[in-house]
Amino acid sequence: MHSTLIVARMDPGSSAKVADLFGDFDATDMPHRMGTRRRQLFSYRGLYFHLQDFDADNGGELIEEAKFDPRFIGISEDLKPFIDAYDPATWRSPKDAMAERFYSWEGDR
Repeated sequence: MHSTLIVARMDPGSSAKVADLFGDFDATDMPHRMGTRRRQLFSYRGLYFHLQDFDADNGGELIEEAKFDPRFIGISEDLKPFIDAYDPATWRSPKDAMAERFYSWEGDR
C-alpha cells in the first residue's frame, strides 16, 4: 500500500464542512478511479492533515489522470475557502504540501 500525507492550514471550525465535501466526493466513483483505498482527515491547532492510502504505488499517476475530471476540479475549488497552503510562497500543487515519510513499521498479520 502507498500513502500520501498532505499538510496545510485550516480553521478548526471548518472541519465539519471539509468532511462533508469529502463525504460527497468519496460517495462517487472518484476514489476508485484514483486508486484510493482509504482517506483520513485530521486537524491539530490550525493544521490540516490529509492521509490518503492507495492500493498501489501508482496513486500519484492515477491522481494526475483524474485532475481533469470536473469532480476533482470541483472539490479543489470547494475546499479553497477552508484549506490554505502551509507555505504559500512555495505551494504550486498538492505535491508541494506532501510530507516526506522517513520511517515506517508494520506488524505481522
